[in-house]
Amino acid sequence: MRRPATILARAGAIVLGALFCLAAIAAWLDSGPVPRTSGDRLFSIRKGESLSRIAERLQEERYIRFAPLLDLIGRIRGTAGSFKAGYYRIPTHASTARIHDLLVSGAQSLGKVTIPEGWTVSKIAGHLEAQGVCPAADFIAAARSSPLARKLGAPAGSLEGYLFPDTYFVPAPFPAETLAEIMVKRFFETLGEVAPNWKDMSPAALQEKVIVASIVEREYRVADEAPRIASVFYNRLRRNIGLESCATLEYIITEIQGKAHPEYISIEDKKIDSPYNTYRWAGLPPGPISNPGRVALEAAFRPARTDFLYFVLQDPQAGRHHFSRDLSEHNQAKYLYLKKP
Repeated sequence: MRRPATILARAGAIVLGALFCLAAIAAWLDSGPVPRTSGDRLFSIRKGESLSRIAERLQEERYIRFAPLLDLIGRIRGTAGSFKAGYYRIPTHASTARIHDLLVSGAQSLGKVTIPEGWTVSKIAGHLEAQGVCPAADFIAAARSSPLARKLGAPAGSLEGYLFPDTYFVPAPFPAETLAEIMVKRFFETLGEVAPNWKDMSPAALQEKVIVASIVEREYRVADEAPRIASVFYNRLRRNIGLESCATLEYIITEIQGKAHPEYISIEDKKIDSPYNTYRWAGLPPGPISNPGRVALEAAFRPARTDFLYFVLQDPQAGRHHFSRDLSEHNQAKYLYLKKP
């Protein structure tokens, strides 16, 4: 009869031998360059994605040679549920074990990019290019893609107005279309907080609110005045009076005509033949003129109740406006405030 110790020793040797063979097979499977383009590449893990699916995609996108090896490493190390969602920069020819450690560590390669309120698509695009995030042309193409706008729920052929201004943490470089999707998602998340019932609105009604918000964004300077400025525009719309917003003329000059930002709006500017010219035409312009932030969205969806029809800048330093109910009062206010030294 064999002693238990001898049986255990032999069993241990068999296990060690099996592990050695497994390690040798794994090393062979993971050896040699993976046939893919040179240079580090970006890989994303989606929220809730399983280890098996992550491994499959890594193999499909030619980061690793054999998907089951990553699956095995994760299960042996007990890290199958530890892969963190996000974006990772994977070095060229990194081994499967190294990729495993990178994805489990959550050490994402992130940069900080801040988009201020009121910027247009083209201005955002130029900033992203300057920050090394993505080419300006790529972002403009994504933002003006009708199929992408439909996919993301923007009720127009462009994402202008729906790219929420905020601080984003993304790797550089980063796919322009993916960043546009993230920004639109943030917009609708914020809109859900501002107007919980917005989904009950028709696409046309939503677009109108966003257009108003985009104009308010470019007009207000002090947050508590934004609802009153929105009320002026809604009051004028109800009376079929032109909005007479200088911001819409600035949009024509800088975005459509491609000129420098004007120092002041001239009488000739007010005659420009464009559907965005709210001095020449009543009603709303065809689309948003900027990407509004939360303050402007709240003002557009919850305007103040007033009978004001006009406003003029009263104090440039404080950013305060004088609001008027009729043209006579407005002209008097303009005389008082615009003639100040």
